[in-house]
Amino acid sequence: MHSFWLINALLLLPLVGVALTVSLRAHATTAYRVAVSFASAELILSAVVTALYNWHSSGVVDFAHRSVLAAPLGVAYDVGIDGISLLLVLLTSLVVLLALVGARPERATTSYAAWMLLVTTATIGSFVSRDLLEFFLFFELTLIPSYFLIAQWGGAERSRAAIKFFIYTLLGSGFLLVGLIYLGYVHVVEFGGNVTFAISALSRVTLPHATAVWVFAAFAIAFAVKSPLWPFHTWSPLAYREAPIGGSMVLSALLAKLGTYGFLRFAVFLLPTALPTMRPVVLTLAVIGIVYGSGLAAVSKDMKTLVAYSSLAQVGFIIVGVMSGSQIATTGAVLLMFNHGVITAAFFLIIGFVEKRRGTFMLADLRGLQGPAPILAGLFTVVMLASIGLPGLSGFVSEYLVLIGTFATHPWWAVVASLGVVLSAVYLLWAYQQIFHGPATAENAGVSDASVRERWLLAPLVALIVVLGVYPTMATARIEPSVHSVIAHTDAKGVNQ
Repeated sequence: MHSFWLINALLLLPLVGVALTVSLRAHATTAYRVAVSFASAELILSAVVTALYNWHSSGVVDFAHRSVLAAPLGVAYDVGIDGISLLLVLLTSLVVLLALVGARPERATTSYAAWMLLVTTATIGSFVSRDLLEFFLFFELTLIPSYFLIAQWGGAERSRAAIKFFIYTLLGSGFLLVGLIYLGYVHVVEFGGNVTFAISALSRVTLPHATAVWVFAAFAIAFAVKSPLWPFHTWSPLAYREAPIGGSMVLSALLAKLGTYGFLRFAVFLLPTALPTMRPVVLTLAVIGIVYGSGLAAVSKDMKTLVAYSSLAQVGFIIVGVMSGSQIATTGAVLLMFNHGVITAAFFLIIGFVEKRRGTFMLADLRGLQGPAPILAGLFTVVMLASIGLPGLSGFVSEYLVLIGTFATHPWWAVVASLGVVLSAVYLLWAYQQIFHGPATAENAGVSDASVRERWLLAPLVALIVVLGVYPTMATARIEPSVHSVIAHTDAKGVNQ
């Protein structure tokens, strides 16, 4: 077991960066460089934690620590990393750094950098929390920086997008709060002692089937809004489109994973007795989201909305794996959380590069860019093929694991979900054709190709896409033991079917 001080450093380092960045607001350039330095240090520390993580024991929680802060209220500081949260911590630090360096808006100020660093602590805090109340607090904290990123640096409809995002997610979180308070109350009734919201303690609570269904539904609403899962997704197309590029990267690559992670970590793990009733419902919503999102992506008028609806479909794949009851599919779902985050971050970076050159991301205004910008077209092609699920790239491995595992447990849902693979090829190849093929218009003929700096920014994302496509066991070996613990727990309750 490694020292929990490494997790403390992960959570505190961005906060120190926020304080220094704000204190230097009179010197904007210096302040921004300080923020980038702290984001770089956070990525290095996340890589160290990933390298040190002890994944050889089944279900091991490394870097763990618990301190009770207010026993009568059940308030505790309880942190740890397992194979389910490990890669998501690394993803968070990588995406934030790229958003600061590669997607800096023209009106960027010290507050933009400070909000980015704050969302780092809030997101990583959510992933390392081993206490449901603590998770809820970090989960809610992500709303504040995300709201201001959209409202201050977004597009023409940024105010409406920010308010809609905030209201939807805040209302959804209210259901989560009610559910966690009830679980804490039941634990006291069943076992006595002080209130606790520790995951290890709440997992021992036994609820009647009907009660478990209601609590599961409360959790599911909160996580479905955050993911987003159809039909709780209606805030996302507007927010993704109106947010600045960095904000869109955070929303799609990171905050969406809080929802899918929450489904697995809390809804499935803590409430297995509800699964016989809720599993078919959630699986149905997921496969509808796959088909619905793919269909709307195919008719999207701009690149951001296309990625938003593509993400809706990919979230459907993740939820199918999470709810499948299969260890193979659940492992694929966790891997897909990471891979989808990498792919969407790359998509939005490329969209930002195109928008910077042309002043628009509308598909109708982008024609023939392959001629003047062949390297940019090639980078887009790699990311696009990974999203489609081309063998040899990361998207294929995770989708394959989800589908093959789900076929063994819930074949009809897997059949419908597999349509998403075909549909993704349709809308992404069509988008590529619209943007890069054909003769370049007068406005597009003078577009410059990807600069050396832009190529280096995309290089780590493309490398991850290729490496995890060729050698996925680098990730799955760390994920599988923790997933096995979750599946074994639901099996022990006698409901995994």
